[in-house]
Amino acid sequence: MNQFLKLKERILSVLKTVYDPEIPVDIFNLGLIYGVECNENGKVEITMTLTAPNCPMADYILEDVKMKTAAIEGVSSVDVELVFQPEWDREMMSEEAKLELGLL
Repeated sequence: MNQFLKLKERILSVLKTVYDPEIPVDIFNLGLIYGVECNENGKVEITMTLTAPNCPMADYILEDVKMKTAAIEGVSSVDVELVFQPEWDREMMSEEAKLELGLL
């Protein structure tokens, strides 16, 4: 496995430790992560959304994503782009998340 795939795997694992304090499911399984890109210099770009544009925990979640990703060995910088297109909906959640939230 090449170094980019390994780094991306580590990033995805870390994103599974970031939670919206109001929802008992991590942001990855909620379907809030739209993309993760990294280059050979360790620059990471994460595209993500929130369950709602006016999420009161937005700053907390974005800071947690940045801090946890930046702490990964091999990451030199982290840029998080917050987008609202496509708009998040429950269908973006993993089966695990739906089960945890009682939606199955």
